[in-house]
This record gives sequence, C-alpha cells and structure tokens, in this order.
Amino acid sequence: MNLSEENRRIIVDREMEKAFANYQQAIIMREHEQWDAAANRLYYSVFHAINSLLVHDKHEVRTHHGLGMLFRQTYIKTGILQEEHSDTFTLLQTMREKSDYNCSFDATKGLIEPLFSPSKKMIDTIAKIVKQ
Repeated sequence: MNLSEENRRIIVDREMEKAFANYQQAIIMREHEQWDAAANRLYYSVFHAINSLLVHDKHEVRTHHGLGMLFRQTYIKTGILQEEHSDTFTLLQTMREKSDYNCSFDATKGLIEPLFSPSKKMIDTIAKIVKQ
C-alpha cells in the first residue's frame, strides 16, 4: 500500500473511529442481551484497532487471518504489546466465528461479558500508540 503520509493518517484515524464506534455498538447489544451481535461488534472493534496500528506502521494485510498473524508477529512476539492482547483477539475471533457461522452455538452473557473490558483496554492501548 503506497500511501502519502496524509492519506495514511486519514486511514489510521478512520480505522480508530470505526473501532470505537463498533465498541459502542457492542455496548448497545449488551444492553439488549443480544450476545451474538455483541460478539460480532467486539471482534470488529478490535479488528479495526489492529488494522489502524498496521496501517500506521506501513503494513498491508488482505485477510482476517493475515491480520492476526501479522499482529502477533509484529507486536506480541516483539513485546510491543502484551500477550493478553493476543489472547483477547483470539477469543473474540473464535466467538465471532461461532456466533456468525455455527447455528448450534449461542453466545451467552457468561461468554461475552468478560470480553468487554479487555477489548476496551486493547483499543485504548492501540489508540495511544497510533496517536504518537
């Protein structure tokens, strides 16, 4: 992705806006006890935050799987971000996939509620990095 610094900054900011918007949507889904939808929105909140970080650092990915792999290689294994962020992303990805694609799986409050705090922490941590 050959972007000017101005365009890169616009994309980084827009991805973070989407991260925070998706998190707010997850809160609304939690209030209505729509746990499948909350899982989806939480995953995408973190997905957009990670994408913002990758664009910020001039990385390019084309798939969800690629995003996860590059995130772990570039930020977790190097110690830039803590292992707990990788664990959060993995759990969110699993819950989102099960909720979206497995008709015999029902997300529950007990599964999804504990993911809100670590998701917000991860988004806030990434936001600080990309604002520097």
